[in-house]
This record gives sequence, C-alpha cells and structure tokens, in this order.
Amino acid sequence: MCTTCGCGHGETRIDNAPAGATSPSGHGHEALGQHVHADGSVHSHGDADGHRHADGTWHRHDAGARAEVAGGAFGAVHGAGTTQERIVQIERDILSRNNAFAASNRQAFADRGVFALNLVSSPGSGKTTLLVKTIEALRGRVPVAVIEGDQQTSLDADRIRATGAPAVQINTGKGCHLDAQMVGQALSSLAIPDDGVLLIENVGNLVCPAAFDLGEAHKVVILSVTEGDDKPLKYPDMFHAADLLIVNKIDLLPYVTFDVAKAIEYARRVRPGLDVLCVSATTGENFPAWLAWLERGAERTRAHRVETVDALRRRIAALETELAERSTPA
Repeated sequence: MCTTCGCGHGETRIDNAPAGATSPSGHGHEALGQHVHADGSVHSHGDADGHRHADGTWHRHDAGARAEVAGGAFGAVHGAGTTQERIVQIERDILSRNNAFAASNRQAFADRGVFALNLVSSPGSGKTTLLVKTIEALRGRVPVAVIEGDQQTSLDADRIRATGAPAVQINTGKGCHLDAQMVGQALSSLAIPDDGVLLIENVGNLVCPAAFDLGEAHKVVILSVTEGDDKPLKYPDMFHAADLLIVNKIDLLPYVTFDVAKAIEYARRVRPGLDVLCVSATTGENFPAWLAWLERGAERTRAHRVETVDALRRRIAALETELAERSTPA
C-alpha cells in the first residue's frame, strides 16, 4: 500500500518466480491478495478484520490497520479513527521499510559487480524500444538482464526475451510504481551474470517512482519529444531524483513543437548538473553516446568490486600473518 499515490497492496505478480520464492526479508508474495511467510503460513489480505495463520492462530487488525489493508491510502484517509498524523507515520514507515530492502539490493549488486539502472518515464516515452536496441547493441560486449514493471500484461518482457536477454515481468495490479521488495523478489529468479548490467523498466509514471529507491546506481529519466518540454517543471521530483536525462525520439523533432534547449534548461533548473543525452532509439542517432555512458558505469562498478575483493584478500592475508606470528614461540 502506498500512501503517496493510493495504489493497492497485495496485488503484485512476478512471472518466472518459483513457487514460494521469498524476498530478502523472507516474506514473499504467493498469489494475488495474499502472501506467504518464511514458515509457510499464508496471510490473506482479502479479510479486512484480520487473518488466520496455518497454525490456526487468528490475527485481528485494529480499525486503522483494517482501513489500510482494505482500502490502501484512500481507505486509511477515510478510516474511522485514522488521523493525518497516522497517515504521515504510515508513509514514513513504508519508505523506511523500502529503503531497507533497497540497501539489501544495492549490497547484492555491489557484491556481484552489477551496474543497476532504474529507467523512469511517462507511458509511451519509448523505454522498451530503447532497452531492446541497447541489448542488441551491447550483445557480446556487456551481459544485460531486465526487470520489467507494468500494471498488467507481459508484453514488454516478451519483447525483451525475444532479444535473448533474461527478463522478469512484475505486474503491480493497481500499483503505479515498483518498490525495492518487488525487485528483491524478482532477483531470485533472474540470471544476472557477475559484472553485468541490470536495466529496471519502472511503471510508466512521472510521480511515485521518484520516491522509491530500488537499490539502483542511478535513476535515468526518459523524456520523449512527443511530450511537453515543460515536463521537468511539472514533475520536478522525478527529474531531481535522476542522474541522467535521455531526450528520446529526436527523429520526430521536425514534426512536433518540442524545444530541446528549453527542456534541458528546465531539467537543469530542477537538477543542476544533470547529464543529458539526446537520442533516437529508432534511427540510432547519437546512440553510441548512450552506450558509452552505460559501459563507463559498468566498468566503474566492476572496478569497485575488484578493489573490494582485493582489499578483503589483503585483510585476510594480514590476519593470517598476525595469527602465525602470535603462534610462533619466542
């Protein structure tokens, strides 16, 4: 449940995930409207009064919790006895919990040298086409895996799999963004090679994904020239959260009234120093610049993993030497 946007709870479906797969918390989603605990007990969200565990024990929700389970943020706002302070606390708790999952994801990526990006945009900006072209261009150079986020269907994941790259589809139901726990669950069934690139295509939405860290190295916001050049001012949180702006579909500039310079100016007004690339995923115009940006990031991530491993080995060697010296008779 998201108090920022009011999206539903317990509706997430992840394809390719093995039955009973759990997230890093040991608290995985089994089916629509329910989740399974690490001990195998099932908790149904469909009963707003409470739920019964596999051992027969009954867990009753209080009035505020019933509103949260039954109606998401809108239910919480209108639930009997639920104050505005309670709503603020719920949102803080959700974001804090999300950040803990994000930290776990980030550590997992670092341990394996995986360069993870969170691609965000409005619907129809060309994210999936950009991903398909990117995978094809990097074939044989950098291994790529993809997590696809949509409210329904596996159409985008099917397009990605057709390139030969591994992909997992997350359907969020009424949810309008991915969160770190969803990504953590998806990782359990996604084959990402060490030192590879993970591209996470978020749900098309320029609002809520800005607030949710997935453990990625960078958010990349994609703005197509078929949208308004004032989007950075209308949706400042998203552009402020991003480290790279891709202005996509520049092959259509002769046919639309989109001022590229103005869009970049607005974006940098919100996020000073924001990196910007103008590309066409369809024609390939300026695509090498995007690929070079990706490969530089992947190389930095790989180098950091090597440095970390080397430092750990040196530390182990130093400890072994110290122990050997202590055990040697004077």
